Amino acid sequence: MKLATFRAPDGRTRAGEVVGEEVRALTSDLTVRDVLAGAEVRHADHGWPLAEVELLDPVQPAGTIYAIGLNYAKHVEETGATKPEQPIVFVKVAGSVAPPGGPVRCPEVVRRLDYEGELTIVMGSSGQIGGYCVADDVTARDLQRRESQWTRAKGADTFCPYGPWVTTAEEVPDPGNLDLKTWVNGELRQDSNTGDLIFGCQEIVKFISETCTLLPGDLILTGTPNGVGMGLDPPQFLQSGDVVRIEIARLGAIEHQVL
Repeated sequence: MKLATFRAPDGRTRAGEVVGEEVRALTSDLTVRDVLAGAEVRHADHGWPLAEVELLDPVQPAGTIYAIGLNYAKHVEETGATKPEQPIVFVKVAGSVAPPGGPVRCPEVVRRLDYEGELTIVMGSSGQIGGYCVADDVTARDLQRRESQWTRAKGADTFCPYGPWVTTAEEVPDPGNLDLKTWVNGELRQDSNTGDLIFGCQEIVKFISETCTLLPGDLILTGTPNGVGMGLDPPQFLQSGDVVRIEIARLGAIEHQVL
C-alpha cells in the first residue's frame, strides 16, 4: 500500500491510497498516521488522478525526525572519516519538513548547501517499521563544519523534503537491496544501493529504541551514500534554481527546487 497526504482539487487536505496513476481518498476521519498506527483502511467513494492533486508531506503533523550520519561505507571513504562503531544519531526539527516537491529555501547565512538522498524509515505501531519513503537530508556544510552540534546545519526550515508517499513495509521485503539515485539538474550524482549501508534498518530501529520510544509516523533517515556535492572534486554545492531529484527503487521519487 502507498499512503499519501494530498491537497485535492477542491482545496481540502486528505489522506489517500495511491493506486497506479490515481489516488483514492480515505474517509475524512483517517490520516496516514492513523493507518500506520493500525487503523482499518476505509476508502471514500471518490478519487483523483495523481496529476490533479498536490502531494504534501505524507505524515501530518510531523513526528520526531531522527537521522543517521556516516552510514554508507563508500560515503565514509569519500569524507575521509572513520567508520562508526555504532549508529550516529541526530534529530532534525519538525520545522525542517517540506513536501516532496519542495521547495528548499537556502538561508542567507548558508554558502555551501548540499543534498543527501536517503532511504527513510516510517514507524508504525508497537515500535515496528510501518513503511519507507524517500527523503533529502539537506545540509549546510559550512555550518556543519564550524558548529559542533548539527541542529542549524541539518534542521533549517525546509531541509527535509520527503515522500512522495509512504510505501508500507510488506511491499518492501528487502530494504537492504534498493537502488538509490540522485540527480542535480539532470546530472546523476549519487548512484548506489542500500546494500552499502553499515547499519541496516532493523539495527537502527533497535538502537534508537534503547532510549527513545518510537511512535507511529516518526521518521528515521538512514544516511546517504557517496556522491554528495561536498565529496566531488571540485566540490559542487547547490545554487538557487537547482533542481534535485532523488529516486529509490520501489518507493518512488521526490523532486524539488532550491530557492
